Amino acid sequence: MSEYNKYVSPLSERYASKEMQYIFSPDKKFKTWRKLWIALAETERELGLSITQEQIDELKAHAEEINYEVAIAREKEVRHDVMSHVYAYGVQCPAAKGIIHLGATSCYVGDNTDLIVMTEALKLVRSKLINVIAELAKFADRYKAQPTLAFTHFQPAQPTTVGKRATLWMMELKLDLDDLDYLIGSMRLLGSKGTTGTQASFLELFDGDHEKCRRLDQRIAEKMGFSGCYPVSGQTYSRKVDSRVLSVLAGIAQSAHKFSNDVRLLQHLKEVEEPFEKKQIGSSAMAYKRNPMRSERIASLANYVMSDMMNPMLVASTQWFERTLDDSANKRLSVPEGFLAVDGILDLYLNVVDGLVVYPKVIEKHMMAELPFMATENIMMDAVKAGGDRQELHERIRELSMEAGRNVKENGLDNNLLELIAADPAFGLSLDELKQTMDPSRYVGRAPRQVEEFLSEVINPLLEENRGLLGMTAQINV
Repeated sequence: MSEYNKYVSPLSERYASKEMQYIFSPDKKFKTWRKLWIALAETERELGLSITQEQIDELKAHAEEINYEVAIAREKEVRHDVMSHVYAYGVQCPAAKGIIHLGATSCYVGDNTDLIVMTEALKLVRSKLINVIAELAKFADRYKAQPTLAFTHFQPAQPTTVGKRATLWMMELKLDLDDLDYLIGSMRLLGSKGTTGTQASFLELFDGDHEKCRRLDQRIAEKMGFSGCYPVSGQTYSRKVDSRVLSVLAGIAQSAHKFSNDVRLLQHLKEVEEPFEKKQIGSSAMAYKRNPMRSERIASLANYVMSDMMNPMLVASTQWFERTLDDSANKRLSVPEGFLAVDGILDLYLNVVDGLVVYPKVIEKHMMAELPFMATENIMMDAVKAGGDRQELHERIRELSMEAGRNVKENGLDNNLLELIAADPAFGLSLDELKQTMDPSRYVGRAPRQVEEFLSEVINPLLEENRGLLGMTAQINV
């Protein structure tokens, strides 16, 4: 039972995927440190320093075999994580131990690894975002012509379609994807900038050769899969980068929260329902309930991510000069947790859309209860064509609409506006003629065509460009 006697983050136990958890794992971090040390040593050798190929080969031979016990024991003595791992690597690589971390400061491995890990995590977020958009596209296409009540202020407004509403969710995710792509494209490495960002130690190693210092940065970046390094920095990369990253994650959280709100409201109306497992329990007291728990979880995690965005903003704004260490503890929490939470959000989003249930009969019932009010302009035009006076008819419709509204709200009756209009000789229309105007599809405007145009012009080309990323499924832990 010892595994139950200490705090464990719900982000790892309940919400985030194994893939995202590994990206922020110690194993990923320390293996990346070793890759960076190899890249540094290789590049220094290429630029003329006295480092042998045998030393490089020795470093590569042990890059994946981290002797954690040695590093942990050493850190207890020296209280420095980077130097503990330099020592542990040197134990495994006695011939190369003298050139490990040559000229570098702790931020060479620490900050570059943070940038590498964040970039990899952003790409995983992107893959999941693409898959959510793809699933929404299927949903929108399927229900592009299904009329439904649209709401403004959560009051019935002109009809739309179920598919058109889904395009609103997709449009927000497309905006998030645009931000995400720009961010990924702008990510760079810190490089090897030294203790205050001046590269003084490397300038000394290369006997004052500035060009070799520049090439050192570029080659290390290329070896690690980046196009280059930030051109200037202090000891660390600007913490503004973390703020930009969390801003994009918070944007995705905002969009997902909006979606979850709509699903929860629609589930209350019994028009749309999130997936509900055969043996799932909705309430401990009320056995009949089917609570929108997954959508609520999306909202809950989204609130966390949006509030988490404040952390890197505070860190970035309060750094002193070339570096302070008051960012460290905050970054260890806020950045990984922001990613883990968004990862969980996107898995939930994908799962909900994949199993979203639509109830057309309920939608139609709600539509028909309100449609007579919405059809009054068409009814008035038909009456004018039959010889009526537009101004007089407008006033009569207003009065009859108020009467029908009172019947519904005060007496609990069905909407009888059509019957009231048919009984009024000013309109000269029979009840059968009026009922012919009650086709909801007449009132959805361009909604079906808008869905088709949006999918064909915006979404389908995007999905075609990213077809290699499609096919993800989401496993929900609880």
